[in-house]
Amino acid sequence: MFSQIKLVLFFVMLMGAGGGLWYVQHLKSENEILTLNNAKLEGAVQEQQALIEQQLRDIETKNVIMDQLRESEARAKETARLTEEKFNKVNASGERRDVGALAVEKPKSIERIERKREQQRARCWEIAQGSPLTEEEINATKKSQINAECPVDANPNYIPY
Repeated sequence: MFSQIKLVLFFVMLMGAGGGLWYVQHLKSENEILTLNNAKLEGAVQEQQALIEQQLRDIETKNVIMDQLRESEARAKETARLTEEKFNKVNASGERRDVGALAVEKPKSIERIERKREQQRARCWEIAQGSPLTEEEINATKKSQINAECPVDANPNYIPY
């Protein structure tokens, strides 16, 4: 009977050791899964941080562009005001300038003036679309040197007053 108890105790210990071994193996496999999941989460967090940083850079870029647009709009308004001021010029007798009557009287002069203004308007469009200013445009300080269609944009050093 004593040998049977030893045998039962042996099998109980063997089952306990087998159960313990199985439990340890199970814990190891769960640990591996958790380690992989943790690595995936860390990767996801890094991706999210990179995305947030990119969004912050995009917002900063957008703000810079908006500031440039506001400056450009202010220059365009100033140019429009100057153009309107020129067009609505009042002559010595107090009458507004009649460009149509002037064109009938002096067609060659008006053609020459309009050809020059057309070239200046074309250059204004080029500048508005991002074309860099030439040295002559940057250095223009006299009324005879400037682009009269968009002096604020084309001639930054020209002061009309």
